Amino acid sequence: MSYTDFRDWLNQVRDMGELKEFKGAHWDLELGTICDVSSKDRRTKPAFLFDEVAGYPAGYRVLVNPVNSLKRAALTVDMPLDITEEGFIREWRRRAKATHPLAPILVASSPLLENVHTGDDIDVLEFPVPRYHELDGGRYIGSASITITQDPETGWVNIGTYRVMVQNRNTLAFYISPGKHGRIIREKYHAMGKPCPVAVAIGPDPILYLAGFLDLPHGQCEYDYIGGLAGRPVEVLRGPATGLPIPAGAEVVIEGESYPDDKMVEGPFGEWTGYYASSSRLEPTIRVKTVLHRNNPILCGNPPTRPPVSGHTLFPSLLQSVMIWEALEEAGVPDIRCVRSHELGGYSFLCIVSIKQRYPGHARQAGLVASQCRAGAYMGRYVIVVDEDIDPYNTDDVLWAMSTRSEPAQDIQILRRCWSGPLDPAVPVGLKGHNSRAIIDACRPYEWIDQFPKVSDPSPALAAKIIDKWGPRLFD
Repeated sequence: MSYTDFRDWLNQVRDMGELKEFKGAHWDLELGTICDVSSKDRRTKPAFLFDEVAGYPAGYRVLVNPVNSLKRAALTVDMPLDITEEGFIREWRRRAKATHPLAPILVASSPLLENVHTGDDIDVLEFPVPRYHELDGGRYIGSASITITQDPETGWVNIGTYRVMVQNRNTLAFYISPGKHGRIIREKYHAMGKPCPVAVAIGPDPILYLAGFLDLPHGQCEYDYIGGLAGRPVEVLRGPATGLPIPAGAEVVIEGESYPDDKMVEGPFGEWTGYYASSSRLEPTIRVKTVLHRNNPILCGNPPTRPPVSGHTLFPSLLQSVMIWEALEEAGVPDIRCVRSHELGGYSFLCIVSIKQRYPGHARQAGLVASQCRAGAYMGRYVIVVDEDIDPYNTDDVLWAMSTRSEPAQDIQILRRCWSGPLDPAVPVGLKGHNSRAIIDACRPYEWIDQFPKVSDPSPALAAKIIDKWGPRLFD
């Protein structure tokens, strides 16, 4: 990797000119609104570092939107900083195929052990935990964190990015959508009448935060996957309260237990959909046993706002695209040319698949698999399948194909009672859990593809010839 730890990564982001720094902002709404208003310009998606937060000592900082630009995502995974979104997806796929899982290594010491709080010494509000949005139900310490759990039956360690709300000095509430791996693990413990050990790591190596978005197959550990992808094992400590492997490079780690039937009101929270769709409800708590942190700790937050303002959905959309593409190929769907899980759809609601049609039903097959594979199934809504001459990263191109190559009565397939969740804004509160999907075949009809009207663009050969002759004058 091109950086040594989280703080070195942050220094490189500063040198890249992608960090805005503020002093004296208030943790209650001001900090979050600064990020929202400053990110309205879609050309730039900076990270924000806040110091001297009102009511807190200097050095207790908050970093917001750490990997919400393509350039910072590229830095995090050691790709060229000028890479395109499609290039990022293709390179991630190439690396994933060329590498093998690499298990984490256990270390005995870390700056994380500079401060260890237990018992009456615990107070999670020693950190400047923000309340980001006006209608948020409280202060959220977990939005750019990773939550670590371990399956009680198999020992499988899972990492997920879930939202974590402060209840009081030693109690948190954490929301996990139905069907997610962390929720399944938690439910296993509770069904056995046992508390679920939980660790929340804030400010780990940014590549681990990205790992929290991965929807890997059940039983595959994100530590192992990321270790292989990065080419070096993740260093972990044994959590003193839970025994869970916790990232040694994190800024803050909170350990605790989630007890059966121990719930508190969590939410609402402005989510990646751009809405407060999940309202508030009783959710399981984490009774904090230990807090570990570095000197002058840096909290990390990634408060969602309406896409694409903060860029919150950029990296999840890239990973979603990778995972859906892999699932399509594993299902035997041939000639996939590109997959884009569109960030304007909150990375989940809109997926575009480009194919080279090979047989009748090929486009419909691709759309159905993309909508129901593990990576694409949760809270999807639209899958648009286009021919290989359509660029999924050109939304105008996609809408042109959909408008001119699809006949609604025969080219839109509706699936009902699909996997959704409480965050879905279009589903009424009492009916949340299921939604429907539209598979839109925006390809030329296969049965008369040779007779379909020709596109009026110049051929690639003619265009290249004209550019070669007139290039400088064409674009001045």
